[in-house]
Amino acid sequence: MAANLARIGDNQKRKRSAIEDFKRAFTGLRRGETIAGYLFLAPNFIGFIIFMLFPICFAFYIMLTDWSLAKEPQFIGLKNFDTMVNDRIFWKSLGNSFYYTFVAVPTGIFIAFWLALALNRKMRGIIFFRTVYFLPQITLTVAAATIWRWIYQPEIGMINHILELIGIDGPKWIHDTKWAMPSVIIMSNWQGIGFAMLILLAGLQGIPEEYYEAASIDGASGWQRMRYVTLPMLTPALFFVIVTSLIGAFQSFDQFYVLTQGGPAHATTPLTLYIFQNAFSFFKMGYGAALAAVLFVIILIITIIQWQLAQRWVFGFEQDE
Repeated sequence: MAANLARIGDNQKRKRSAIEDFKRAFTGLRRGETIAGYLFLAPNFIGFIIFMLFPICFAFYIMLTDWSLAKEPQFIGLKNFDTMVNDRIFWKSLGNSFYYTFVAVPTGIFIAFWLALALNRKMRGIIFFRTVYFLPQITLTVAAATIWRWIYQPEIGMINHILELIGIDGPKWIHDTKWAMPSVIIMSNWQGIGFAMLILLAGLQGIPEEYYEAASIDGASGWQRMRYVTLPMLTPALFFVIVTSLIGAFQSFDQFYVLTQGGPAHATTPLTLYIFQNAFSFFKMGYGAALAAVLFVIILIITIIQWQLAQRWVFGFEQDE
């Protein structure tokens, strides 16, 4: 109880200090510098209002309407959400989003972790290998997906050609309902693994060597140093990678649109693609906005859960109450 009261008192002191600093910023010699600073921030702030805040607020309005772009929006309340409950494709796309996210993210982070460990050493040409693994990350998703679409071709694709050389009859990949989603996951991990690897590599290089030396003196084995030094000290980087990867996976769109267009038989239609189809192909803007609101709530809930659980496993994580 005393600790909580002390923490609340500290928070109140910080708030009062921030208010006093804000007041001092507009007095005396700092006034001109403060005004100039806000003027430099103004273009970004105005752009945020016009291109982000206003569209978000407008989306929350049109999700309660029936709007086809050809006529004025008609207010229908929560009817779009009632339609959603009975929409079979919505539930299929929602399941696809969860399937893609909770398979692609863990496998991608697992591979990125071991890649970061392998590249966290001093050896000739190490910068070249780090660059090679990161290059797909800066490749346009549309361009990468176009190449992988050719690679996945059943008859002339590179993968099936290699499998044929060793006597294996390859699957139809993106043309098969069973293999379509794994195909998209493989392509996405190939492209996105470099970002996670870079963050984890930075986390590894931030671990002081003294910790490993102390563990070695105490007789810790390689696995024990990994478990009791590397992993705990790497948890802040892991937390960042997990949060950003989950958000990015739920928002994935380009690779699905280019590789499969949601097929076959909606096997690779994520919620993002279904939102796009309803809003810009079927011109159901209200229904598309309602679907987007559901996606927003899902991402928000998952992020809040991760933030709450972080204080249990992330080293040095402190959350103000």
